[in-house]
Amino acid sequence: MELGMIGLGRMGANMTERLLQAGHTVISFDRNPEAVKRTVDHGAKGSGSLGQLVEKLSAPRAVWLMVPAGDPVDQTIQELMPLLAPGDVIVDGGNSNYKDTMRRAALVREKGLHFVDAGTSGGIWGLAEGYSLMIGGDKEPVERLRPIFEALAPAPDKGWGYVGPSGAGHFVKMIHNGIEYGLMQAYAEGFALLKSKDQFQLDLHQVAEIWRCGSVVRSWLLDLIADALGKNPSLSGIQPYVADSGEGRWTVAEAIDRDVPAPVITLSLLERLRSRDKESFSDKLLAVMRDEFGGHGVKREE
Repeated sequence: MELGMIGLGRMGANMTERLLQAGHTVISFDRNPEAVKRTVDHGAKGSGSLGQLVEKLSAPRAVWLMVPAGDPVDQTIQELMPLLAPGDVIVDGGNSNYKDTMRRAALVREKGLHFVDAGTSGGIWGLAEGYSLMIGGDKEPVERLRPIFEALAPAPDKGWGYVGPSGAGHFVKMIHNGIEYGLMQAYAEGFALLKSKDQFQLDLHQVAEIWRCGSVVRSWLLDLIADALGKNPSLSGIQPYVADSGEGRWTVAEAIDRDVPAPVITLSLLERLRSRDKESFSDKLLAVMRDEFGGHGVKREE
């Protein structure tokens, strides 16, 4: 099958390579010519513009976007729509907000085009392990693209599925990432507790390896923890700064909107925000309050 791939960051490039390995034809485009060249070296057909990409695709066309969420998606869609014909499909495989996806689907539908949202999980390991795909949109274009989804997934019948109308794919991916926040926070806190027990001098890498097999907390995240601790047991040289890409915030906002309690996910997001506060005014004020009412003293900066 033929597919246009727009956005050749690490994930987009890896998805392109996996499709090529499965025998599909990929026409690639990125604003960085070097990124296009790298996919061409793996067998893709490169293009120097969106217009060239569309020209090289046979109708009905399918174009997959792997560009940053927000304005870049809107801008790319606006540039693409005049180039496409009724029946063509635009797939957003990035981490877009599902509300934006619903708006975009309505806009695209007015032009006679199809819009499919593909919540995509797998990160840099997807090339080898396959991607988990949560698909939303109209059923007909989703079924038309089945060979693409089957090639990207871990297996043709595993790790992907049609979950509902436009927006559903990105909604499921958003909740997936919220759960991910909570799992990561629990692992981080648990290993911090293990490390704090100086009396036992625990080998954290060994513990992670033990838990990987047979334990009820075994998981792919734990596999990654074991790998990281094996390479750098003390995590030396790593700053305690944790970024977030937006999905956790959206999940928490959705929980509030729907009156669904999600304390673990919410707190895990707040802990990420806390990790960035190198000059915590709130902690300073806490220390001052303890000193004011109890005379506990405060630690002064040198």
